[in-house]
Amino acid sequence: MEATEHLQMAAAAARDAGHLLARSSEATRNAALAAMADALRDGMRDILAANALDVAAYTGTAAFLDRLTLTEARVEAMARGLEDVAALPDPLQRTLADWTRPNGLRIQRIATPIGVIGMIYESRPNVGADASALCLKSGNAVILRGGSDSAHSAKAINVALQRGLAASGLPPACIQVAPNSDRAYVAAMLAGAGLLDLIIPRGGKSLVERVQREARVPVLAHAEGLNHTYVHEAADPAMARRIVANAKMRRTGVCGATETLLIDRSIAPSLLPLLVADLRALGCDFRADAAARDIVPDLHAAAAADFDTEWLDSILSVAVVDGVDAALAHIAAHGSEHTDAIVTEDATVAERFLRGVDSAVALWNASTQFCDGGEFGFGAEIGIATGRIHARGPVGLEQLTTYRYLVLGTGQIRP
Repeated sequence: MEATEHLQMAAAAARDAGHLLARSSEATRNAALAAMADALRDGMRDILAANALDVAAYTGTAAFLDRLTLTEARVEAMARGLEDVAALPDPLQRTLADWTRPNGLRIQRIATPIGVIGMIYESRPNVGADASALCLKSGNAVILRGGSDSAHSAKAINVALQRGLAASGLPPACIQVAPNSDRAYVAAMLAGAGLLDLIIPRGGKSLVERVQREARVPVLAHAEGLNHTYVHEAADPAMARRIVANAKMRRTGVCGATETLLIDRSIAPSLLPLLVADLRALGCDFRADAAARDIVPDLHAAAAADFDTEWLDSILSVAVVDGVDAALAHIAAHGSEHTDAIVTEDATVAERFLRGVDSAVALWNASTQFCDGGEFGFGAEIGIATGRIHARGPVGLEQLTTYRYLVLGTGQIRP
């Protein structure tokens, strides 16, 4: 069956399932999530066997291999993520606003599902489980298209999730996966106006740019994670060392990882060598400007494009700056409005930074790797949004709803 025909059938089934899901009780959706979590645990052996096939075939970087690899602990974390989502408040039927007009009409703004969501993602197989959980809880049906690198894993995870859906009495069409990783299916989804209500791409720059360029369906997306950690002259040195090491090296392949270190000139001679030593001990390499290399001469020189590069690897760009205004100017010139942090004990400077940076997430004295739906208390995330319409930052349950109006009258007619 060709991609367009398959998508039409899948979307029709998703639309029917979504209508049922949107009208289901919170208890029903929570029971389904619990059953899906149990099914992931029961299917652990099959999921890990499928993932082993993907890992064996992978030829990319170590950082991306880490994103691809599943372990018993990571499958268990997926299952717990579903249970965490079930424990969150119901995002549906919330009254967002309620007012009465002078003519007596009462108007209510009510949270409601978006509808049928298309999710296009790349190498991280857990994304399928997170997206499925968030869509189910928020009353949306979802069609998932994973990357070729994780094809076996994605299918095994979906088999388990649909088994849980069936056990709970909800239609399996609430959560579907593309039949293959052919690029034609992505093209069909991007052209799927009237079939899909929203597309969410989660992956590298080329994927996101293609979706934004070609989609005939609304897109909720993020730019690159060109994230910065700025160490201000009033930073606590020990704190700065802990934060920078974690922000860069905890997991280098996630979009919340710091890609550029900015450090004030006044403290760079004393602190930068310590930061470099800490990071080198963890396996990090560097691309540094001339001022940083004057302090640590054996750093690799940064090329012009390096400060515009999302490394997603054990490489850190380094620049020495003259105060908070210079740091903000560097971020404005090179950042992607994703996640940026300042380390300082000066509250006035911190407030200036937080107000001056235009990122979806800005942090003070904390690692950029906290840009994560789970860490925000969302249970999981379907992605990070860096656009300016509908949602910004980690996208959780509330961000997967829209609203409609209820107007309650007592016989009013319009003059």
